[in-house]
Amino acid sequence: MASDFGAISLVPPLLAIVLAIATRRAMLSLFLGVWMGGAIVAAAAADGLLEYAAVPFTGVVEAFDWVVSAVGENTFQAKIIIFTFLLGAGIALLWRLGGSLAVAQYARSRVDSHRRVGVVTWLFGMVWFFDDYANTAIVGSAMKDMADNMRMSREKLAYVLDSTAAPVATFGISSWVAFQIGLVANAYENLGIQGDTPSATATFLWSVPYNVYCLFALLMVGIVVVTQRDFGEMLDAETRARKTGNVTREDANPLQSMKEDLGDPVTDEPRLRTFVYPVLVLIVVVVGGAAWTGYAPGRDALAVAENADFTGALVWGSFGMVAAALTLGLTDGHIDLEDGMETVLDGFGIMLHAVSILVLAWSIGSVANALGTGEYVTGIAEGIVTPALLPIVIMFTAAVISFSIGTSWGTMSLVTPVAVPLAWSIGNQSPEMVAVAVGAVFSGSIFGDHCSPISDTTILSSTFAGSDHIDHVRTQMYYAVTVISVATLAYLVYGVTGLGPAVFLPIGAVTLFGLVYALSEFDANRKDVPAKPFDGTGADTGTTGDD
Repeated sequence: MASDFGAISLVPPLLAIVLAIATRRAMLSLFLGVWMGGAIVAAAAADGLLEYAAVPFTGVVEAFDWVVSAVGENTFQAKIIIFTFLLGAGIALLWRLGGSLAVAQYARSRVDSHRRVGVVTWLFGMVWFFDDYANTAIVGSAMKDMADNMRMSREKLAYVLDSTAAPVATFGISSWVAFQIGLVANAYENLGIQGDTPSATATFLWSVPYNVYCLFALLMVGIVVVTQRDFGEMLDAETRARKTGNVTREDANPLQSMKEDLGDPVTDEPRLRTFVYPVLVLIVVVVGGAAWTGYAPGRDALAVAENADFTGALVWGSFGMVAAALTLGLTDGHIDLEDGMETVLDGFGIMLHAVSILVLAWSIGSVANALGTGEYVTGIAEGIVTPALLPIVIMFTAAVISFSIGTSWGTMSLVTPVAVPLAWSIGNQSPEMVAVAVGAVFSGSIFGDHCSPISDTTILSSTFAGSDHIDHVRTQMYYAVTVISVATLAYLVYGVTGLGPAVFLPIGAVTLFGLVYALSEFDANRKDVPAKPFDGTGADTGTTGDD
């Protein structure tokens, strides 16, 4: 049984995470984690000394089996790979045709400060609630040049993208919501309590105010971009960008660099429609495709979302974006067909690093599944739960699993089937306690996702912000830990007093604002830099980075 590995099951994912953060070499660290998992499985199967001597080699065989399965056995992952490559091609075409430059020029007189860039990125991130992958791609592509011009560090842009994408997707009509509703429905069915509780959809809606990490994460982004107060390694990154114009570290390794990878735009007179039309095609096709695949007579909007093929729609939408951009380039005479196809291939290339890390991150997930990492952590949590501590225990259990395996969805699929019956039992068959548990699962899953260098959404946020991936993880972790600390306080208020969201959410919001102010003042004084820098335009001050 996979659960027989016990605490050893934590070794491969934690090894990959620790090495990635310590060495800043994500791909090597991930592969070593996968290989370690293979070695553990091989050692468990070995009987004699000769076989033990072959464990390292056998571990490599196991490791590549998991890597191959991550590419070829899961159609969801295959679709995400295709979507990522096609989106890279679309973004490359927008860059070469001057679309990204046109957006920057159009917005320069309107989004004319560091604060405004941050606020607009935050608002854009909350508007696109259908899918987290598309969120990071569209918002990141639209805002990166403007952020560079205003001397916003790439780490800061990646943080805003990452901390709006998944949290927003947990509240809207999205694949995330449909997935979680399905898990709740399955848990109700397995418990045999269908009809005795609100529907799975109603339970999800009830859980929204208890999804405290996501609520406070969105608020945290707003506080940081409006007040311009940073702390931790983000303060270092922002100070560097403002003083020197270097939006990445000198020796950073951004997951994409448009100018370096693609060269200069082909026209000196970029047109805004070159950006707007392809992105509009992407949005319309994704939303329309999801609605088309999920529609059936009598279904409401949530039921359509439950049955929609969001990943398929992302593939169609990204292809539509490429086709629209290529058509505009040919029609305007900026490129010929040969140049267009070369740019498409170059776009595939700029995503190769990100896709490689994604595949290895999924492979680590296979390792964790084979070793029973999630089941082991969940089993520990089951023995220490009381009604008052239930949401906190569920949240931190989900956080540890998500951090270890790098996937929110995988974590939700592991924890929800345990959390729902646990809440039903401990809460004396209270539907409210089930809703609290569902919110806590979301909260913990996304916190772990935000802190984990092997998370796919975190990788894509680094990619579309053009940030060094490990720099993004390190700078965001300070803010994620701050948010989950406030979320824990909110759950404690609820567990001890029984007071609902109308009380613990305002308490948490005030606490979060106070923490940001206090930590930014403390860290700025310690580092002898302004706690609240001057918010100039940045347009007339030196270089703005590598793009």
